[in-house]
Amino acid sequence: MRATPRSFVLLCGLFCLAPGASAAEAEKKAEPWETVSWSQWRGPDRAGVSSETGLAARWPEAGPAELWRKPLGAGFSGIIVADGRLYTQFANGGDAFVASLSAKDGSEIWRVRTGASFKSSYGDGPRATPTLEGGVVYALSASGDLVAVRAADGSVMWQLHLRESFGAKPPRWGLSGSPLIEGDLLIVNAGGDAGRSVLALDKKTGELRWSARDEGAGYASPIAVTMAGARQILVFVADKIVSLDPVSGTTYWELGWKTDWGINAATPILLEGDRVFLSTGYDRGAIMLKLRKEGDGVIAEELWRSREMRNKFSSSVLYGGMLYGFDEGTLKCVDPDNGTTLWRERGLGHGSLFAVDGKLIVLSDRGKLVLAAATPEGYTEFGAVQAFETKTWTVPTLAGGRLYLRDEKEIVAFEVSR
Repeated sequence: MRATPRSFVLLCGLFCLAPGASAAEAEKKAEPWETVSWSQWRGPDRAGVSSETGLAARWPEAGPAELWRKPLGAGFSGIIVADGRLYTQFANGGDAFVASLSAKDGSEIWRVRTGASFKSSYGDGPRATPTLEGGVVYALSASGDLVAVRAADGSVMWQLHLRESFGAKPPRWGLSGSPLIEGDLLIVNAGGDAGRSVLALDKKTGELRWSARDEGAGYASPIAVTMAGARQILVFVADKIVSLDPVSGTTYWELGWKTDWGINAATPILLEGDRVFLSTGYDRGAIMLKLRKEGDGVIAEELWRSREMRNKFSSSVLYGGMLYGFDEGTLKCVDPDNGTTLWRERGLGHGSLFAVDGKLIVLSDRGKLVLAAATPEGYTEFGAVQAFETKTWTVPTLAGGRLYLRDEKEIVAFEVSR
């Protein structure tokens, strides 16, 4: 299915108005969910923090209003939002797809096949979240199929099979790092040897601009930072965190961080004072690093390490000066200055979360959606609803007062504005 070109939609909006209506009046009818964006993994800065306001301070006893619910397909890909459309990845009938859906009702606008579906005993389908930039959706499948698709109509700009083109080696549970835009580059942690672990591709053509490292791929999404006077790409590979120069791919610094089965899955978090927080599950724990310029390079020094925050598959968030996240199966608030726990809440399993307007939006891996206070004073709940009855490993998305969630079968929208 193909979307109607946006230019036609705009013209129709101007010339097909009801008698007596004006273009200005038509523009006023735009709802927040039609204009607010959430264009990449964990939001604008990959930090899991939304700047939206005007949300309900509490939810009704039955939970927020469910707007619509639609069948989707297998996978753990997050949902991104722009211009009244949703974009995500899923698998169906043995094939993997990236698709555009209507934010209004969940109806499908277009879908593009990326390749065969990834199969795993822990869940089939794509893991990485698409990235939207400049009207183009970039999507990476768990098997290493990478595609650049025009958001307007689903037409393919370019497509690569990273295993065939660059010798990529997806890890045991599939490539999960969401593609990162850095200037004119698209950064992907593809895994592999011979200097082809991290790839920097021309975002317009898919041509290789540089490649670096020899390690296997980690499961976390790369981030771009400016710290200690240098622009850097931080990539969590299978057994370490590496910092790369985005211009050349040269390594600035690296730190060994070995985890069972190479599962480094949580996105690094940036803090004031040129600090970086890393966390991993499987009893590994967390570390706080201080980046410092040294000569023409950058070095990373350890400030503290602790086993009080062990992010298994979801990432923590920094909000109001505190770290909130899942220490294995326990939700916690941790002091970033020393790694000590300020409060803990059990019973939500291995969940995911983001922060907004003084609150935490938490989705348990058992399908329970929760609104809670983002405060170091203690855990306070302001509403909950059982959104799914199945495994839910995908962090929710917020755009224009609407929450979008998915499990391995469905996608659902809730209204959470006042």
